[in-house]
Amino acid sequence: MEKAFKVLIFTDLDGSLLHRDTFRFDEIKDYLKEIISKGIFIIPNTSKTDKEILEFNNELGIKIPYISENGASINGLDLLNKDLPQQLILSREKETLLNIFKKTVSSNLQNKCKWLSEMDEDRQSLILGLKYQKLKSALYRKYTVPFIFNGNKNEKKQLAKILKNKGLFLQEGGRVIHLTDRVNKAKALQVFVRFFKKINKNVITIAVGDNYNDLDMLRTSDFPCLVFNDKFTLDEIPINNLITTNKPSPEGWADVIKMALVKINKN
Repeated sequence: MEKAFKVLIFTDLDGSLLHRDTFRFDEIKDYLKEIISKGIFIIPNTSKTDKEILEFNNELGIKIPYISENGASINGLDLLNKDLPQQLILSREKETLLNIFKKTVSSNLQNKCKWLSEMDEDRQSLILGLKYQKLKSALYRKYTVPFIFNGNKNEKKQLAKILKNKGLFLQEGGRVIHLTDRVNKAKALQVFVRFFKKINKNVITIAVGDNYNDLDMLRTSDFPCLVFNDKFTLDEIPINNLITTNKPSPEGWADVIKMALVKINKN
């Protein structure tokens, strides 16, 4: 018998569902398909671009909704129900963000920001761990601007404070920092759920991440899940009811999801 509630799994990709270095998920592909076949929705919620996530969808072989560029854009709600919108844009375009950045940030701090778009292809590839078409897809951004910051921690805090006063934010991932609008993965999750509740009031959310920029998303979910990352310890993550694993992605993703689903079915 179908349960009255719907389970939505919001997941980061790199280092959470995808292998940290190879970006593959072959080991758990069948498990993903099994989950989806049971009526559970998987929604990538990631810093990746539309093109990158569509490539992931193609590799999975199933069209699924997704949230791209650190919460900037929600796509594919209509895949869940035809009465829902195909796309929701939550961010201003990157050109607007860059104009604000250049007008408000001192030249000293600007010089410490090295934009990936201005680097040669070899340097871009070294930083992102991608080549050829996958590298081009990763750089095809509409709402966020990736860069490397060459200053110290105090200078980074100063930069973040200046930008916050102008409604902009820095989102730190595993490889780069992104200049973003007043958006993040947690806010996009909340917007997604709000629209989904128009067709189904009973929703349970699972969120899976592996890095600092995922923590707000995890806190926003009913069942927060953390995939192993040796960059920090659990003591640094004060999240109640956190589900963890000592396995890295992609196997770690399947590990925490199985534990979360057991908990849900016991409630």
